[in-house]
Amino acid sequence: MGTIRVRGWKRTAAALCVALLAGASAGCIREPDPPKPEPPAAFALLEAFSARMLAEGAPAVLIAVRTGTGTWSHAAGVRSLDSAERATVSDTVRVGGITESLIAVSVMKLAAEGRLDLDSQASRYLPEFGSVLHPPGPVSVRQLLTHESGIPDFSVPLLASGSWAETMNRPLSLEQQLALAATEPWDGRLARIFDYSRSNYAALALIVERLRGRGIDEVLAEDIARPLRLEATRMGGPPPTGMVHGYITLEGRRADASMPAWQAESASTGALSTVEEVNTFYAALLQGRLLPPDSVTAMKGGYSQYYGFALRRWNNTCNNRFYYGLPGDTDGYGMIAMTSEDGRSQLAMSLAYPPAPPTLEAHPLIHEMQDVAQEALNSLC
Repeated sequence: MGTIRVRGWKRTAAALCVALLAGASAGCIREPDPPKPEPPAAFALLEAFSARMLAEGAPAVLIAVRTGTGTWSHAAGVRSLDSAERATVSDTVRVGGITESLIAVSVMKLAAEGRLDLDSQASRYLPEFGSVLHPPGPVSVRQLLTHESGIPDFSVPLLASGSWAETMNRPLSLEQQLALAATEPWDGRLARIFDYSRSNYAALALIVERLRGRGIDEVLAEDIARPLRLEATRMGGPPPTGMVHGYITLEGRRADASMPAWQAESASTGALSTVEEVNTFYAALLQGRLLPPDSVTAMKGGYSQYYGFALRRWNNTCNNRFYYGLPGDTDGYGMIAMTSEDGRSQLAMSLAYPPAPPTLEAHPLIHEMQDVAQEALNSLC
């Protein structure tokens, strides 16, 4: 069910009444309420997408929109396909790749404190990066942030080591993730190009742990969750009670993918949050409440880059600028978060995918989610 709060009409009616009272002694007779306005096209678009996803077998769709004039939220479907308990907009979900934005903030906080140099080699802060992985050349912290290191993705040998069901239930530490990456050849390159690998952020999370002397889950809580009073946003731990369950299919049978053991410590896909808290996080980041302005600028990337430090961008036709955020795609779940540069216009949407066989490739629906979200935001100005 979607809800919207619209501001302004009551103040306008009150002002009109005062003006009439000033010019007439008979008092002000209240006019009938105006017809209820039709919902903006953006909300109709989002609700239509949600309805189609449920018809195709998705367990749930959650959406939170914020603008300078109001908020709107939508929750449809159920928390679990094994129960009839309805999903709510405040339910916890897996946020997939949005985890990387959280990690990048903790990296940039260390850089802002002078404890880390983005252009220094990763092995300066993580000696085993060189001794275990044997990169073909120098690799900087900056290259890890931008996925330009060329490091092999640890999930490839992981999933080649057994069935998907076996690997899903195998706990995997950050150190083990890099050890797996080391079993794949790391070829040198003449030019730095974007080449996504989950191993980049495994290495970054380990660097943060070494410099802070605490686990990455505690660092993220200290850097982000506690200052912003986020109650659901975290890494690891037992599944919360109010969680939307995502599913995959294995050999034709449905399997719950809500808390796979191998992703519990994944610095690329392991975080949990809600659509509302994801909006709160990105607004705080882009408004400079988590990092100094120069650090936020660095995370956005250069004008010719669509991807910076765990932030990508989309065209904002309302002001000819950009939205920033990330798509999040992981087993059973898709998430998209877009926020305008001033943090005032936002949309976060979570989709528990219709159950389907898992794959390391991007789910086709994650691209459609980005298109729908961008169209909706651009139609609200």
